[in-house]
Amino acid sequence: MANPLTPAAAWALLRDGNARFVAGEMEHPSQSADRRAELSLEQQPFAVILGCSDSRVAAEIVFDQGLGDLFVVRTAGHVLDTTVVGSIEYGVDLLGTPLVVVLAHDHCGAVAAAAAALTTGELPRGFVRAIVDRVIPSIVGLGGGGLGALASLDAAALGREHTRHTVQMLQSYSAGLSEAIAAGRCAIVGVEYTLADGRVSVVESVGIDLEK
Repeated sequence: MANPLTPAAAWALLRDGNARFVAGEMEHPSQSADRRAELSLEQQPFAVILGCSDSRVAAEIVFDQGLGDLFVVRTAGHVLDTTVVGSIEYGVDLLGTPLVVVLAHDHCGAVAAAAAALTTGELPRGFVRAIVDRVIPSIVGLGGGGLGALASLDAAALGREHTRHTVQMLQSYSAGLSEAIAAGRCAIVGVEYTLADGRVSVVESVGIDLEK
């Protein structure tokens, strides 16, 4: 399925929607009964969002979008595994979505837990540890390596590095996504959402030229 939007046009829709959300002037598009009926047989979302599961960072709300607009995948700490990458490939390869957005946020508990594990050696119990294990590679080398260097960095720097690493892993892990980027059919944008004011800011981008 081909999407008529370019990656840049798709990003502009998200950027404008977030500006409405920040200003408190949401339009709540694509939420009518007619829109619901229109989508009953097919979908053509214009962006794939890989977001954190945090209850305060719902993609459709912070970008002021509605039914059929976004193909959303959420995990704690926006961590990747094979099913997550497969879901993103489904959006890009089968639905023709021209943009993938990694939606991170400040004060992320998963990043904080990974930093604590590296500096104290204490890991969470149960399967929560699997989340922390997937964040650790993003931040372990920051500050030149070493626990002292890591401890000197603030939470914001750690979170942004995890976002950059996620964007880079998506491009390198997925041959289909890498090919779509090389062909100009898709791009990846990593953004950080600020919980206090609702604003998203660009951290990393691949396949599209954006001001950070």
